[in-house]
Amino acid sequence: MATTSPSSPTLAAAIATAAAFAAANEIGWPRDLRAHLDSGYFEPPPDNAIIGPVAPRGGPAGVVMHRGKRIAAWGDTTRADMTFSVAKSYLSLLAGLAQHDGLIASLDEPVSARVASPHFAGPRNGIVTWRQLLTLTSEWEGTLWGKSDLIDRNRDLLREGKARKGEARPLRDPGTFWEYNDVRVNALSLALLHLFRTPLPEVFRARIMDPIGASTGWSWHAYDTALVTIDGTEMPSVPGGGHWGGGVFIGADDQALLGQLVLQRGTWDGRQLIPAAWIEAIAAPCPLKPEYGLLWWLNTARAAAPAASARSVFARGAGGNTTWIDPDHEIVSVTRWLDPDAFPTYAARVVAAITG
Repeated sequence: MATTSPSSPTLAAAIATAAAFAAANEIGWPRDLRAHLDSGYFEPPPDNAIIGPVAPRGGPAGVVMHRGKRIAAWGDTTRADMTFSVAKSYLSLLAGLAQHDGLIASLDEPVSARVASPHFAGPRNGIVTWRQLLTLTSEWEGTLWGKSDLIDRNRDLLREGKARKGEARPLRDPGTFWEYNDVRVNALSLALLHLFRTPLPEVFRARIMDPIGASTGWSWHAYDTALVTIDGTEMPSVPGGGHWGGGVFIGADDQALLGQLVLQRGTWDGRQLIPAAWIEAIAAPCPLKPEYGLLWWLNTARAAAPAASARSVFARGAGGNTTWIDPDHEIVSVTRWLDPDAFPTYAARVVAAITG
């Protein structure tokens, strides 16, 4: 992906300053991600056992696009690094395809209406809806691929591995409580696999990544334990993060293309790859968590990034991995390994550069 020179020296200097700021504010994670996960960053042993591929990370990297043109880049933007929960937003795009294909009639129907699986049966899990899984309000209960949902109960994203994370709490009725829980997101991924009846990375590649001209360097890894037989064929069920290894390994260049697809309301070269209605749906605030949509973070009340437009959406993953899409300013930004505390300042510098 070639970088286009900004149209004015003022913009060039300002956007270069923003890029330099991002490069200089690296998150304080070690490059050895396996050691970081083993250290109990997310939770202590034995719940932190790694069951999927893990690789060392690269340094800070990023891309800024404006009106479809790449105007800044730093670091190795082709390096396929782990993205952690950015993958959740990619699962959301796949859910949009499933609805478009008629595999989901309504987000408010129970998953059990179309997925015959013991994971979606019983008085609790049998009434969980697609919308509840997509908004993290399902209160789904169980163990999937050797990981219990209890591991992520009481999770505080601002204090990973601390506070009361992993402590039991009385479950609420599905749809009445918001909680960031990777096991429940992995249950959504399994449900989507049952609908497509094809490994989700293959669907993602054929329906999204290849049409937008992404590289062949990205990959989406399942846990070693995450295998399910569908139509007589054993298939991997991929996770919505890298919490216990696995997940999406991808470079900033490819992430920028995905961000541009969302900015363009799902269209690419005249083709509607993702329904425009789904792009609107992902940005609808969850009543229980107004800063969250359908597996996408929002900038409701401009709380996440005050300088960015309130219509901005973010695909975010641990470690300072963020794809920011700002439709009002026509910005797509990818930041890899940026200290989250520095993101609002970075975003302000990008907006200031664009608006002059």
